[in-house]
Amino acid sequence: MRKRIPKILITGGAGFIGSAFVRLLLKGQSPAGTVPSIVIVDKLTYAGDLKRLEEAEGKFKFYKTDICNKTSIQSIFQKEKPDVVLHFAAESHVDRSIDDATPFIDTNIKGTQILLDASRKYKVSKFIHISTDEIYGEIPNGKFSENSPIKPNSPYAASKAAADLLVQTYIRTYKFPAIIIRPSNNYGPWQYPEKLIPLSVLKILLGLNIPVYGKGLNVREWLYVDDCVRGIMTIMHKGKIGQIYNLGSTCESKNIDTVKLLLKTLGVSQDRFEFVKDRLGHDIRYSLNSGKITKELGWKPNIKLAGGLKLTVDWSLKHQAWLRSKLGDINKLYNK
Repeated sequence: MRKRIPKILITGGAGFIGSAFVRLLLKGQSPAGTVPSIVIVDKLTYAGDLKRLEEAEGKFKFYKTDICNKTSIQSIFQKEKPDVVLHFAAESHVDRSIDDATPFIDTNIKGTQILLDASRKYKVSKFIHISTDEIYGEIPNGKFSENSPIKPNSPYAASKAAADLLVQTYIRTYKFPAIIIRPSNNYGPWQYPEKLIPLSVLKILLGLNIPVYGKGLNVREWLYVDDCVRGIMTIMHKGKIGQIYNLGSTCESKNIDTVKLLLKTLGVSQDRFEFVKDRLGHDIRYSLNSGKITKELGWKPNIKLAGGLKLTVDWSLKHQAWLRSKLGDINKLYNK
């Protein structure tokens, strides 16, 4: 008897990290050695774009819907009966959450609850919830472990922390087969240019200076997106149900140093930046202890920051039209 091909439902599959995961799956790089049947659910907000999936056209089933639409989600689960759910869909930009937290509460909390209930009802074998290091808050020294307390400092981080806690209650109350993954700051090709690195590249392409919050002393741990999705895939196949896994790179950098390295990579003057008013409640530093996934599952990142920026810049120069197509919304966000 031929072995049944597993079916994976991916929310936010047209987003930055979700689409990178889809592309990796379809390259046959799964540890299981088979390409699963893929179902993508995405609302296609400003941050979603099917262009990210053009190379995979015809290799997945797509539903355009909001994960907060309970009727639609239940209908999709009833029809598709997925074996595994990868939950990437989220409102994710801190600046936007400061301006209006409502979409973050709706999508990140209510949407997660609707997916959890549908997954329970249709008995998925595994639910992978993609969280963020920002739920821990800031850490001036040391590193966050999976057992560190949750102390979010932005509406975005609070909404993701609430979703994490909701997933944990389903694990405890219903013996629900979920795993939580908390990655550090991702960057790489196809990232929407509201985040620091793609925004900086777009500004330079437009002949403008890069805006840097405060004095640029805030520290982030940068994880190249391909390393991140390899880690997620490793956890999907080898991770333990009910567990939390940090997913970091050890590549820590002050924002000003990241910008200067990016300027060097672009081959432009090192003074092409300007300090702007700091973000409200700006966390000073994030840093993850990712020893658990390394020791237990054997994953480790391959791409250092300098190399990742080079890959990102090379891609950006070849896809300037795509970056520039997002300019109108970026100008609205930053009131330019």
